[in-house]
Amino acid sequence: MKKAKHIGLIFGILTIFILAACGGSDDDNATDSNGETDYSEEVDYTIIGIEPGAGISVTTEAAIEEYDSLQGWSVELSSTAAMMTELRGAIENEEPIVITGWNPHWMFAEYPDMKYLDDPEGIYGGEETLNSLARIGLEEEKPEAYKLIDQFEWNVEDMEAIMYEAEETGKEVEEVAVQWVEDNQDRVAEWVEGVEDVDGVEIELASTPWDSERASSGVLKEVMEQKGFNVTVTELDVAIMFESIATGDADASLGAWLPITHKDFYEAHQDNIVDLGPNLNGAKIGLVVPEYMDIDSIEDLNPR
Repeated sequence: MKKAKHIGLIFGILTIFILAACGGSDDDNATDSNGETDYSEEVDYTIIGIEPGAGISVTTEAAIEEYDSLQGWSVELSSTAAMMTELRGAIENEEPIVITGWNPHWMFAEYPDMKYLDDPEGIYGGEETLNSLARIGLEEEKPEAYKLIDQFEWNVEDMEAIMYEAEETGKEVEEVAVQWVEDNQDRVAEWVEGVEDVDGVEIELASTPWDSERASSGVLKEVMEQKGFNVTVTELDVAIMFESIATGDADASLGAWLPITHKDFYEAHQDNIVDLGPNLNGAKIGLVVPEYMDIDSIEDLNPR
């Protein structure tokens, strides 16, 4: 009899565990009215963003206003490093996440199975370029510097290679940029064609603290110093970067994302800057999710 009671007790406990497990499985994933995973609820209607005031942050706030599917959503603004920590944790656990993403960035080298959500309203624009800007008067006052900056042009893969190596090795982006210049003298030769050596001419490049701009500024700084320039790179908030070129406090910048990301800053200062055109083509910004999330468009998300 005692044995029967003991067996009954064990069976009862097992039954409770099984029922609890079954009940828990229903709550593991939120579902919509069609029985499909409701990723919007699972991410708590939150986009993980980067620094406040960054072009992509401003654009994402505009997207939330524009899209019915994003009504009630918010964008969590912090830092690029914090966003990448969130992304790393989500992917390691195969959890849903929506982030602000852009190319060039090493995230796509480390996590190639990510995708941009379609943007049917065109809020994020299509392909972007990174343009070189110069202050008015630079061409006349420092013609060799102007010519070299004007001839500087590379591609997304070049920039991402530098950023990814820096992330993997723990080296500073600027250190990797110097090595890249040494390893790519054929490319450098195209940029310095027709540029005369100088003796200590001072040049100040305005940049942002993002790795993409640190990579381009680091490469150009090394190339210019090989030609005899004394180059200072000053990292600034993007609004101050544009202002510094317009006021002549800095000589040039390589970090104007156009035509969408930095549109407002560009239009505010375009009469007081010289646009030298793209130094990089194929840049892109938008909302990015891991491939394992079964959605393809911003409109596949649900309002709160």
